[in-house]
Amino acid sequence: MEVLGRPFERSDEILTPEALQFLTELHDRFASTRHERLADRQRRRYEIGNGRDPKFREDTRSIREDASWRVAGAGPGLEDRRVEITGPTDPKMTINAMNSGARVWLADQEDATSPTWRNVVGGQLSLFDAIRERLEYTSPEGKEYRVTADRTPTIVMRPRGWHLVEKHLRYTDAQGRAGAASGSLVDFGLYAFHNARELVSRGRGPYFYIAKLESSEEAKLWDDVFAYTERALGLDHGTIRATVLIETLPAAFEMEEILYVMRDHIAGLNAGRWDYIFSIIKNYRGRGARFVLPDRSEVTMTVPFMRAYTELLVQTCHKRGAHAIGGMSAFIPNRRDPEVTQRAEEKVRADKHREAGDGFDGTWVAHPDLIPVAQAEFDAVLGDRPNQLDRLRDDVHVTAAQLLDVRIGRDITESGVRENVSIGIRYIEAWLRGLGAVAIDNLMEDAATAEISRSQIWQWIHQDQSTADGTRITREWVAGIVEETVAGFARFDGDRYDDAAELFADVSLGDDFPTFLTVPAYSRYLVDA
Repeated sequence: MEVLGRPFERSDEILTPEALQFLTELHDRFASTRHERLADRQRRRYEIGNGRDPKFREDTRSIREDASWRVAGAGPGLEDRRVEITGPTDPKMTINAMNSGARVWLADQEDATSPTWRNVVGGQLSLFDAIRERLEYTSPEGKEYRVTADRTPTIVMRPRGWHLVEKHLRYTDAQGRAGAASGSLVDFGLYAFHNARELVSRGRGPYFYIAKLESSEEAKLWDDVFAYTERALGLDHGTIRATVLIETLPAAFEMEEILYVMRDHIAGLNAGRWDYIFSIIKNYRGRGARFVLPDRSEVTMTVPFMRAYTELLVQTCHKRGAHAIGGMSAFIPNRRDPEVTQRAEEKVRADKHREAGDGFDGTWVAHPDLIPVAQAEFDAVLGDRPNQLDRLRDDVHVTAAQLLDVRIGRDITESGVRENVSIGIRYIEAWLRGLGAVAIDNLMEDAATAEISRSQIWQWIHQDQSTADGTRITREWVAGIVEETVAGFARFDGDRYDDAAELFADVSLGDDFPTFLTVPAYSRYLVDA
């Protein structure tokens, strides 16, 4: 494993020879299987695009029909997850999360982090120091940040998905073939190597959110990584615990199988709503007008296909003794605007009321000010209980057809098109400057929400859609909106609006559909020369 990224202050504390050797061992054992699983993804997308709908698997029916098995469930510090805060791992955001009062912090090296080399390694440093209770930060303006909370959240780290690479590390295999390291194995491996034993000694454990899975075979690969890591680091089998995000359409058809293959290491599933919507669009983008979704704002958690997906998730989790964790409402407060704050609290309150009533054991928020709002809704249902695993939801009967019924009955509007363009470009601009979670128009945007914006534009163009007032959504018309949008931005020194507009046009207006916008964006802009 060769380090290509430039060194910076304290990076050598993370990129030690021993840590790099551990990353090499992970790649020696699992890199080839990772490539096989990614090839499986490509085949599955091709099949769906050519008319073969996903369905519940016949070859795993025995797993679903066997009522006897259960998962490992919560590890120490994960018993009560009623409110989890999400966010990137820079020092300031790490301290804010640790002071937030949430039960769990999703320490996000994935969709809320722009994977610059400094963010990737610097995030590991933040976590290293926070776990050892020595993290401090002074802002450029001189403001000092320290962890002051008596009870800090349990950390659950989210590494990058299997599809992403880390080009600042080069792995050479036994046959002499060299290439970029796996972002997943880098993020996971560095965190586990440096912190697993320390976390156990402090009464917690090495816990992970696993993103972007599309099959139980991909989940089994992660489980094999966990089991090997436990042996290599001298941990008891089952010490590592994962919560898997069900945020792709194929994974929604394999929830029980994912729980089963990870049963020694899994604590629960999470309803990753934004990536799930993106996955629907991505897989059905070429399947005709009946799979076209309306304005992004109209695709709410109460539309039928989203209700089916979340109710099936709760039922599946509780049947097997796993936590069901709800998703994140994108609305955020504005401390300078009481009206915006009131509206955000109302939206979040309704969202969390629905989740608690449906049987979820916890939920996500993106801003500390929303923790009391979310917690009140779960407190009202849970009381002193840590969860509601006893709610088995035997009333739920979800079919494959219900998961695929994306009819909403609302229009595409010109304002919806313009909103997608504006949000997409502004998010990408911030991402190119190293910011992965960005407040835009009083919504918290990350890579998943930006993916919805650009993929809707692509699908609307390629499915010959028109707005409610009859305007055809063409490549030329949207290109004009892109130009108008960028011309209306207030520019500043060092902004990346021109690059962002170019990238947005590439991933939304081109003939080809990149599977993730972050893949070309990373290779083109974030890799050090």
